[in-house]
Amino acid sequence: MTQSINVTQALEMIKSGEAVLIDVREPDEFKAEHIAYAISVPLSSLEGGFAMLDIPQDKTILFQCLKGSRGQMACQRIQGLDSCKNKIINIEGGIQAWKEQGLPVISAETKSAGLSIMRQVQIIVGFLVLASVFVGFSGVTNAFILAGIFGGALMFAGLTGWCGLAMLLAKMPWNK
Repeated sequence: MTQSINVTQALEMIKSGEAVLIDVREPDEFKAEHIAYAISVPLSSLEGGFAMLDIPQDKTILFQCLKGSRGQMACQRIQGLDSCKNKIINIEGGIQAWKEQGLPVISAETKSAGLSIMRQVQIIVGFLVLASVFVGFSGVTNAFILAGIFGGALMFAGLTGWCGLAMLLAKMPWNK
C-alpha cells in the first residue's frame, strides 16, 4: 500500500533534505506551473526517466501531480521496480493542495495563455466522436465503431498517462 502525506509534511521533508520531489505531470503542465523543488518526470515516461535519476537510497521519493491520482499511480509503478530501494510517498492533493495552503509555485510568464495540450486533445477527440456519431445516425453504421475507438483511445490515455495525440500536438508550431 502506498503511503501519503500532506503538503506541509512534504515541505518539511524537502527542506530538511530528507526527500526528493518528483512531479509526474506532463511537460506542458509542469511548464505552466510547478513547485520550485520539483524534478519533472512525466508519468508517461516514468520508468525510463526515473532510471536516469541518481537518487541516493537514503532519500525518500515524493511524487506529486495535479490532485494526487497520478502521483498514486507513480508510487505503485515505482514500488514494482527492483532497482528502487527508496521509501516512496505520494503527496495528498498534489499541486492544488500545495497552492491551497498558500505555498509558492513557479508559474510560466506567457504572453498568451493558449490552450493546454490536454485541452486540445479533448477538443479534437470530442469533435471526432461527435462527428462519428452524427455520421453513424445518417446511415453509415460503421461510424459508431470509429466513435468507440476514439473513446477507447481517450480512456487508454487516461489510464496509462500515454497519449500519442498529445505527443504529436506538442510538436506543432503553435505549441512551441
